[in-house]
Amino acid sequence: MWKKFVFGLQMTSDYFADEIKIIMHDAGAVLIFIVAMVAYPLLYSLGYMDETIREIPIAVVDMDHSQISRQYSRMADATEQLKVVYKPQSLKEAEQLFYDGKINGVILIPKDFEKDIYKGQQTNVTVYCDASYFLLYKQVYSGAIYSTGTLGAGVEIKHLLAQGNTIKQAMDKRNPLNVNAYNLYNPAGGYGTFVIPGILIIILQQTLMIGIGLIGGTIRERRRYIYLIKPAQLPGGSFVAVMGKTFAYIFIYLFNIIFTLVMLHNWFHLPDKSGFLPTLFLIIPFLFATAFLGLAISFLFRRRVHSLLFMVFLSPSILFLTGMSWPVESLPPFLYLLAHVFPSTMTVPAYIRMRTCGAGLSSVTYEWVFLLIQMVVYCLLACLTYKFAMKRLEKEYNEEARMHRENYELGHLNE
Repeated sequence: MWKKFVFGLQMTSDYFADEIKIIMHDAGAVLIFIVAMVAYPLLYSLGYMDETIREIPIAVVDMDHSQISRQYSRMADATEQLKVVYKPQSLKEAEQLFYDGKINGVILIPKDFEKDIYKGQQTNVTVYCDASYFLLYKQVYSGAIYSTGTLGAGVEIKHLLAQGNTIKQAMDKRNPLNVNAYNLYNPAGGYGTFVIPGILIIILQQTLMIGIGLIGGTIRERRRYIYLIKPAQLPGGSFVAVMGKTFAYIFIYLFNIIFTLVMLHNWFHLPDKSGFLPTLFLIIPFLFATAFLGLAISFLFRRRVHSLLFMVFLSPSILFLTGMSWPVESLPPFLYLLAHVFPSTMTVPAYIRMRTCGAGLSSVTYEWVFLLIQMVVYCLLACLTYKFAMKRLEKEYNEEARMHRENYELGHLNE
């Protein structure tokens, strides 16, 4: 028993070494496993480094040309969201500027704006913003609402002061209920803080699965049968092969997670309320589950390029199914079940709760157990797939060897 165990460890280490050699001698695998794992997270983090969109160019169409309308235009320009770059004379000119891409919104101040305010009548400010781009829409709309609210508050307080109220009384009557709002876990409301932690996990998963599929496609495309058939007659051969290959991938990705989940977090000041070490209890089963799943489906690819096409096609869908762009509770039941095929579906929300919100391991017990179950199920699936593939390829290899031998003997007879 002990000899079999030692022999199994030796075979696992052999497969580990063989897989590392294959990866390092394959330019495509190096590109996916190493270069892409540096480039993609870095580019995403740099792209979202500013966190929020500021100084959005807009046009103010002032049809009143009064002191208060000019004051409102200056207040809109003073907000962090907006920058007044054009003041056209008509809405038609502003519309053309918008279609030319020079502005992202229009504020229309109507005629008699100041007169209606002095009369104590309600007046309107019209805001045109592009709702097809929600980030720009939100900022333009928020900046306009903030400017309108500030101007309206000033006008109302002046009316209250004219009625003999003190400043404190006027402020209390203007705002009898004061609301203190606190943005938890994302104080700046930044888009980068919201999206980057989840994207890093998805990049880890997708590059690992693409790379494994690439290696599997390479083995079939270049017909490296000897490499696969080597442990076919050994006890537990498929398990030894799967574990040896998996440990090779995990070894490489330990460096990748240090870069993405430690160095990038520090460089770009992403929230880190739990620290990196507690999240390892979540990341390690996630990596194993992803590697086993990648191995289980890698033999579906007959060509190297097939793995790239298939996995890259899946990437937007996987991002959607994690619940980052749309709540998983609102997904159709079929998609909700399909989402749980991928380890990222459980890992992303659990990782964000731990790293961004500071939750402890007890708060992600369900996700952690689910990842352990995925790890075991995908390991068994990978072993069965690998065993079937080894037998099939061994049969193909023996058939090719027999044909070559017959052709060789036939050639000698002809001579």
